Amino acid sequence: MNRLRFQLPLFVIIRTVFNTAFRMVYPFLPVLARGLGVDIQAMSLGMTARAVVGGLGPFAASLADSRGRKFGMLFGLSFFTLGTAIVVFWPTFPVFVISLVLTTLGKYGFDPSMQAFLGDRIPYERRGRALAITEVGWSAAFIVGVPLMGFLIARGGWMAPFPLLTLLALLSMIGLFVLVPADRNDPQEAANLFNNFRAVLIYLPALAGLAVGFLATTANELVNFIFGVWLEDSFGLQITALGAASAVIGLSEFGGEGLVAIFVDKLGKPRAVGLGFLANSLAALLLPWLGRSTPGALVGLFLFYITFEFTLVSIIPMMTEVMPQRRATLMAFNIAALSFGRALGAPLAPLLYRSGFFAVILGVVTFNILALLALRYLQKELK
Repeated sequence: MNRLRFQLPLFVIIRTVFNTAFRMVYPFLPVLARGLGVDIQAMSLGMTARAVVGGLGPFAASLADSRGRKFGMLFGLSFFTLGTAIVVFWPTFPVFVISLVLTTLGKYGFDPSMQAFLGDRIPYERRGRALAITEVGWSAAFIVGVPLMGFLIARGGWMAPFPLLTLLALLSMIGLFVLVPADRNDPQEAANLFNNFRAVLIYLPALAGLAVGFLATTANELVNFIFGVWLEDSFGLQITALGAASAVIGLSEFGGEGLVAIFVDKLGKPRAVGLGFLANSLAALLLPWLGRSTPGALVGLFLFYITFEFTLVSIIPMMTEVMPQRRATLMAFNIAALSFGRALGAPLAPLLYRSGFFAVILGVVTFNILALLALRYLQKELK
């Protein structure tokens, strides 16, 4: 347990680096598109390719089972490093898309391996808090990482973040080698991989739980993908201001993670998830009204993202108990479901935005309602 005091901060730092690269595309989407010489629709296709890579999550988790958790984490960091480095040498749109795919493959190799590593070492009654601490790497990306990337882009052009991200990834690999011990593989678990996959795919409550996450991230991606374009179209916000907007979103997500740590066990996981969907839908409906001014738009985005983060982080502990005997496999499938939700939301967002921002909001509410229906089915099946 003493090593965890050093390992948890390391995991937060690594996830902040991963998530900065993952998230910086959204607020700087117009800037990146112009720098690469493509339009928003082309960028959406690149983002869809990135999201589809999340479908490899269950196979990445199998590496952690068959070769060890440390191997899985190093596998993820290696692919991430390669993904950021190639843009430095070949700054073209096709290479940028390959970079999106490689860095995402790295993220989805690292995250389940890290969660399994902590699950092996921390008792269940304290595991939620530890996992919540690692989730800070998601919000810290928008609080610290994305504004820093905005600073670099404003001074050095769209490609400026990639050398720094590559350096940070290399330093993270060194930290992982030093602070995380090698662990033994479980041959029996590896041999049962096909059976684990099949068990998840034929268990209806598991599929309902996966649908909850899939629909939640589809709804969120509609705003996630388009908010930078919306702010630029509505208020002409420049790069630095878009970075500041990202920091506001990061603070809201940090608040959502804190609320989960305080309330999710008291409310009960499914109830917390349901309340999160209702609050997120209300926040979405307020966005067009609040978005009549720049401060109002930032307040609206704060409410939207704090309610979404509360919902998403509440889903994680809920899913860990849907199939306790197949926990690692189901959590890997959950990561895949979240990614496929983003894959659907990315191309759908610009199509809806052609009809106006309110069409995007109606899409958010629709997917949230569908997620609530899946959640209700899950609750009935588990009673």
